[in-house]
Amino acid sequence: MTDSLMMTIAILGGTGKEGKGLAYRWARAGYQVVIGSRTPEKAEAAAAELTEMLGDASIEGLDNLSAAQKADLVVLTVPYAAHKDTLLTVKDALQGKILVDVTVPLVPPKVTKVQMPPAGSAAQEAVELLGEGVQVVDAFQNISHEHLMTEGEPPCDVLITGTSKAAREEVLKLVAAAGLTGWDAGPIENSVVVEGLTSILIYMNKQYGSTHAGIKITGISGQ
Repeated sequence: MTDSLMMTIAILGGTGKEGKGLAYRWARAGYQVVIGSRTPEKAEAAAAELTEMLGDASIEGLDNLSAAQKADLVVLTVPYAAHKDTLLTVKDALQGKILVDVTVPLVPPKVTKVQMPPAGSAAQEAVELLGEGVQVVDAFQNISHEHLMTEGEPPCDVLITGTSKAAREEVLKLVAAAGLTGWDAGPIENSVVVEGLTSILIYMNKQYGSTHAGIKITGISGQ
């Protein structure tokens, strides 16, 4: 893996709220960020918006495939309906890299109901589609874009599952660089729980009149 801030991070679907929030955090930390989109013009507009917010930052907008090809590590933040098609589009460009899958298998209109796919989770679908040449890590599903676009450390944590401990450790570094608290939550099979929590948090937001419910791990020292 490329060292420290020399790494280029591509965020596919980065024109959405979650993608822009992650791009904002990593660009502010000094990483080179590429925002990907099916429509390059939208990616360029999002990159220009964030550059204006941050001032001196390295952000550019490209189509999804070009972004994936240019990156050392790729983050996927597309809606679930676009998950499979996007992965197949960039499959070859992802080989030998880490993919951080932020996708949640929400099925409108019942987004407050946990509805997992046959593979178990969106991340496990990614593993099946991409093959052994790509390390898949599942993260960031349970932190709202409101927290990402504000200053300081959000009052909630990031759970990280993945196909290897080494890949999870790389993503933990990126979580810390973004000013967040991350936890190694184990193998990719555990992503079913992490992704499922999103529907629960959406329900709680509606039930209690909030927009940014999150989770916090307690009882563990050393962070």
